[in-house]
Amino acid sequence: MAAGDIRVAVDRAPDRRASGPMRGAARALWRWLVAIVLLRSGALRRRGRPLPGEVDPSERHAGAARGADLAVVVLLLATALLAACFAALFVLEPDTQLLGLALGLALGALAAALIVAGRRLVPQETKVEERPALARPDQLAPAAEQLRAGAEGITRRRLLGAAAGAAGAGIAAAAAIPVAALGPGITDQLSRTPWRAGRRLVDEGGTPVAALEVRTGSFLTAFPEGAQQDDLGAAVVVVRVDPAMLRLPAPRAGWAPEGILAYSKICTHAACAISLYRSPLNPSTESRGPALVCPCHFSTFDVLEAGRVEFGPAGRPLPQLPLAIDAAGVLRAAGSLSDAVGPAWWGDRR
Repeated sequence: MAAGDIRVAVDRAPDRRASGPMRGAARALWRWLVAIVLLRSGALRRRGRPLPGEVDPSERHAGAARGADLAVVVLLLATALLAACFAALFVLEPDTQLLGLALGLALGALAAALIVAGRRLVPQETKVEERPALARPDQLAPAAEQLRAGAEGITRRRLLGAAAGAAGAGIAAAAAIPVAALGPGITDQLSRTPWRAGRRLVDEGGTPVAALEVRTGSFLTAFPEGAQQDDLGAAVVVVRVDPAMLRLPAPRAGWAPEGILAYSKICTHAACAISLYRSPLNPSTESRGPALVCPCHFSTFDVLEAGRVEFGPAGRPLPQLPLAIDAAGVLRAAGSLSDAVGPAWWGDRR
């Protein structure tokens, strides 16, 4: 090594100014991560001591709000009344819109009663506690006492109980009565009429109708003797035609003695009363033949062909009553009507 050419290797410390900002950012990120982990694990919470600002949410308010008990009673009684209306409508007037309205209002009133009772009647309590299983019998008494405390502040308990019972009975009836719709139809009851074999035909005043009184080209209304004249199946229309013009089915060949026929007076479209009789007088219209006409929607029934629907919205022929003439010349029923009385749609469910 030459003299004077002396080189000394000196270790140079790293430049901290270049790496300082990066290290500071790393340390700050680490502190945030540790803080988040500690907060998530609950390490900052001291056992038995709430954090600053934490409050106990437990509270209890006993005593019903003014008028709340009467409001619940009114709503429960409304529930019972509306449910009873549903049951009555189902039997008397089973209109789907009315049924839906009655049942919907009944359930709405019941829901409102439960809401008012839950918010304004029973004690309101907010409590945070653990409820371990009752492992010992001596813990049953405190639990029962807590249950009894749930009724604290409720007045008129008997009235509320009676109203709740009425509402429950009404809802039960509303739910049970539709079960009847799953059984046999009630159209069998509609086919029952007061007409029986041998029963005399009488007019509105109760006078027996003689065969000679029924003239061609006219008609009259008759009823079964001794029956209620407002019965749906009671009234019949009696007409006389030329026996040679009749086109009755073979089983009904003897149902029109001397050309006298009787049909139900109730139209098979909408249950209107038939009050018009078409009896052609002009030779140009005789081809259409005599017919009974309903004035509501002009359903027309051919009397020569067993009440067949000739025109209009009626869904089936008029029920025919078989007739006979007794020794005194009085008209009598030879049996019951051929079909159920009333609109055709009464038998649709069959």
